[in-house]
Amino acid sequence: MRRANVVCIAIALVLSLPLLGVLLSGQPIYRYLEFPPHTSYVEHEPFSWPVFIAFGLLILGLVGPFVVRVVVFDSYRLPDTSARGEPTHKLFPWWGWVGIAWTGLWWVLAWARFSWMALLQEHTFTPLWLGYIVIVNAWTFARTGRCIMRHRPRYMLSLFPLSAAFWWVFEYLNRFVQNWYYVGVAELSPLEYFLRGTIPFSTVLPAVLSMTELLTSFPAASAGLNQIKPIRVEHAKLMSWSALMVSLAGLFALGIWPNYLFPLVWVGPLLLIVSLQTLAGQSTLISPVAQGDWRRVWVPAIAALVCGLFWELWNWKSLAHWQYAVPFVHHFQVFEMPLLGYAGYLPFGLECLVVADLCLAYQFFGGVEYYRTLAEEPGHSVS
Repeated sequence: MRRANVVCIAIALVLSLPLLGVLLSGQPIYRYLEFPPHTSYVEHEPFSWPVFIAFGLLILGLVGPFVVRVVVFDSYRLPDTSARGEPTHKLFPWWGWVGIAWTGLWWVLAWARFSWMALLQEHTFTPLWLGYIVIVNAWTFARTGRCIMRHRPRYMLSLFPLSAAFWWVFEYLNRFVQNWYYVGVAELSPLEYFLRGTIPFSTVLPAVLSMTELLTSFPAASAGLNQIKPIRVEHAKLMSWSALMVSLAGLFALGIWPNYLFPLVWVGPLLLIVSLQTLAGQSTLISPVAQGDWRRVWVPAIAALVCGLFWELWNWKSLAHWQYAVPFVHHFQVFEMPLLGYAGYLPFGLECLVVADLCLAYQFFGGVEYYRTLAEEPGHSVS
């Protein structure tokens, strides 16, 4: 019941606060509710070197210490199962090779412009990501003998509808900042727009969580992040209330000052959910941080960044694609995304994990301990 309460309250606040903000500021509501969106109403600020440098230094200051620690820390080893005569790696499964061939085929079809492919040319995104999900699960299976797709199929299937609903919320929040837009959607009917969005959106959570599981099987990916000095949290309730107020105020003002608050599209919902969970007495994504374990924060963030690189890569030359308009920092594009925009994938990965854990009532991420236990089971190994 407490989970359901947090979900309902979070959804109500995320959907209502930005709309309430623009309503009270005297802006017309209809343009934020167009479906599909047609109106361009946010005048984005031009590129600014001082803002770009400030954002870059902030990102470097937050992420850099983790990167340095992972790189320089002597990676600890999981139990050596080879002494029991078990292989350190399993064969890459046949269905993984099928996934590689499938993805390669659709990659060619996505970027080529064959006349006989005209009817399917705008629908290559979903097949590409289904192949990606299969490949990542096959790789995890080859390393550990287990993967979500094979050993938790109902959980995997439940991620698809949840993912579609999850990403539609971000599409809604983007209405208030207009940082990305889809080419050619104005020509679609509401039903076409809904279907052509919902189907590919359904692959987001399966992809990010599959990549999270794969990275978890590599101890070196988060080496030393479970041995950071514990953080003594005093006045946890006060901190949670403060974080909640910041997220509420930010979401409320999102449409009023979109050029200055656009990062809250990615950070605001995360702050809101985690603070609500804490106030409800629930364990949260950052609970292990108090004991000095940052792996549950680091791994899904990096997993989403890896997925983000593929999202932007496959979007780059595809016929149906999106483009960006990011104030102050729109420079040094990597594919369609400006360089600093990739930082948004880091909190997004945390949101993927939080939403999946909260809505499906199953703690997906077991950390390295999960694989340590797995390695001690007969017939399984991790290296």
